[in-house]
Amino acid sequence: MSHERKTLSSPPRPDVPNRTSLPQTVPMQMTTLGSTGLHVSRLCLGSMQFGWTADEAQSFAVMDAFSDAGGNFIDTADIYSNWVQDHHGGESEEIIGRWMKTRGNRDSVVIATKLRGPMWAGADGEGLSRAHVIRAAEDSLRRLQTEYIDLYQCHWFDEATPIEETLRAFEELIGAGKVRHIGVSNFPVAHMQEALEVSKANGLPRFESLQPHHSLVHRKDFEDGPQQFCIRQSMGVIPYSPLGGGFLTGKYVKDGPRVTSQRSGNVRQFFTHDGWAVLDALREVAEAHGTTASAVALAWQLAQPGITASIVGANTPEQFAEQLPALDLALNEAELEGLDTVSAPFR
Repeated sequence: MSHERKTLSSPPRPDVPNRTSLPQTVPMQMTTLGSTGLHVSRLCLGSMQFGWTADEAQSFAVMDAFSDAGGNFIDTADIYSNWVQDHHGGESEEIIGRWMKTRGNRDSVVIATKLRGPMWAGADGEGLSRAHVIRAAEDSLRRLQTEYIDLYQCHWFDEATPIEETLRAFEELIGAGKVRHIGVSNFPVAHMQEALEVSKANGLPRFESLQPHHSLVHRKDFEDGPQQFCIRQSMGVIPYSPLGGGFLTGKYVKDGPRVTSQRSGNVRQFFTHDGWAVLDALREVAEAHGTTASAVALAWQLAQPGITASIVGANTPEQFAEQLPALDLALNEAELEGLDTVSAPFR
């Protein structure tokens, strides 16, 4: 498949500082995403925060640090960040597009984006209909300033659209060279099974990956069915929110000072006996290894069967640096079993 580049004009953007990076000692591990042949880093950089809690300069700095560490896998979505006042969606994709354009590194980056959510007014403004899929893809390509998307994912299921219609739209995009592979996020096993059966029966492209919600404090949704299904079907798995929205970083302390952040409200659901027990266990293991709670939580997830890469987020290079040691952290059997046991209430 040819992916020749065209010169695209960049929209006005704020000044971006010179490339910055952190001292790097941990080598980035690489792996293959399911059956796609895509060679990706075991840490995938999530970008929900770009244009929201991280401005463009901060986002560029995080992506630079990630790239300097050997990371090549970046995940986004067209709706990021349409929940912010005066935003309309696409802000994250635009920032990533300008970064790739500025750095001239599109060929060395694996870009995953998602569609499904509301992006414009009208009957096809959201969903997985052919009309929405085709227009959403063109819009994402324009914002990303690229001619192809490496992994195009359904953000969640669309009950109103037959899956065959969606797959045929993806077939068009793949045939045109605009999409390389397709995947899903938040799909239950029944919907993934149906999609694979339709693909096989009609000779259509198949979903090659699942992006589930999974962490030490959110285990059931993935581990109760989808995990073994993905292993059997050789589907890649790239969990989001592996640090429990920030809870597992260790910055929250029982009876400690209140932490103020844009996402702290969702974290309070873990302020329970079971949640604090998980955090205490993480800190104990982290202290034994001289590392961070974030690294331990990610190392636990990366050790789970079927996991391809963990999607991590950071507002600064320093936050990313706290997560990077996970790649060089080999938890022993007793530590893995201990974390499994203490997090069992979330299973």
